[in-house]
Amino acid sequence: MENWQQIFKKSAFRLFDHTEITSFGGHAFSAEASFAIDDALALSVTDGAMPAMRLWVHDPTIVLGIPDSRLPHLEKGLAYAHDFKHNIIIRNSGGLAVVLDRDVLNISLILPGAKHMGIHECYEMMVAFVRFMLRDWTDKIEAYEIVGSYCPGDYDLSIHGRKFAGISQRRVKEGAAIQIYLDARGDSKARAAFVRDFYKLSLGDEDVKTPPPVVRPETMASLSELLERDVTVEMLSLRAIESLDALSKGIVHEAFTETEQAAFNARLTLMDKRNETIKRHKFDN
Repeated sequence: MENWQQIFKKSAFRLFDHTEITSFGGHAFSAEASFAIDDALALSVTDGAMPAMRLWVHDPTIVLGIPDSRLPHLEKGLAYAHDFKHNIIIRNSGGLAVVLDRDVLNISLILPGAKHMGIHECYEMMVAFVRFMLRDWTDKIEAYEIVGSYCPGDYDLSIHGRKFAGISQRRVKEGAAIQIYLDARGDSKARAAFVRDFYKLSLGDEDVKTPPPVVRPETMASLSELLERDVTVEMLSLRAIESLDALSKGIVHEAFTETEQAAFNARLTLMDKRNETIKRHKFDN
C-alpha cells in the first residue's frame, strides 16, 4: 500500500463530531447507533462518497465482542454490568470487551477501496494517525499486544508497556471503518477491573474452547497518567480534527443524505437483532 499520508492527501474528508449529541436520525445516540452509523458511511464510500472521520463518545457502556456473548454464565456478567449502571451491547466489529465512558474518545476513519487495502495496513494507518495526533506530546507510542489488557491485539497502543488504546475494524462492501478508543483520563485500572470481574462472573468455573483474556488492571493506563498532564476528550478531538485538516485536502461538514439515513436505519435494525440476547435479560433496578 502507498504511504499512509498519501491516502489522506487524495481527498477531502467529511467530519462528523458526535461527541456531544444525544440523538441521531430520530433515535437515541447509543453505542448501537454508533456502529450503525459507521456501517452506513462504509456503504456510502463504497458508492463514491468522500471518506469520513467520526468522533464519538458514549455514557458508560461495556461493548462486547461476539465471543463474549457466548460465555456460559453471561447473565451473571450482565447483571453485574447493570448494577454498575453500564449499558451493554454486542458490537459488529472485531475484538472483545471494552469499556466506554465520557472520558474515552472513539475515532472512526471510514475509507473507500477496502479490497485494495490489507487489514493490517488499515490498522497501521490508524496507528500512524494517532502518532501524528500526539507527535508533540510523545514519541514513545508503540503498537503490539499488551498481555493482560482487555481486548488484547497486535495493534494495542501503549507507552512504556501500558495500554491506552485499542483498534478494531469493520468492512462493509468496499468500505473500511477503522475504529479506535483512546482513554483520555479517568481510572483505567478501574475500567480494566470491571472487565476482569465481568469475565469472572460470565465464565464461572466452566472450561470453554476459547476462554476470555485474563485481565490485569496494572497493564492499562490513561493518556493523562502516561503523559503526566491533563488530557481531555475535547483536547483529543481538537487534535484529531487539526490532524485531519493538515493531512487531507480539507474538511467538509455534510449531514447524512436520505440514502445514508435509510442505510443507517437498516443497519440499526441489524444491531438491534444482534443484541436480542442482551435485551432478553431483565434485571431488578
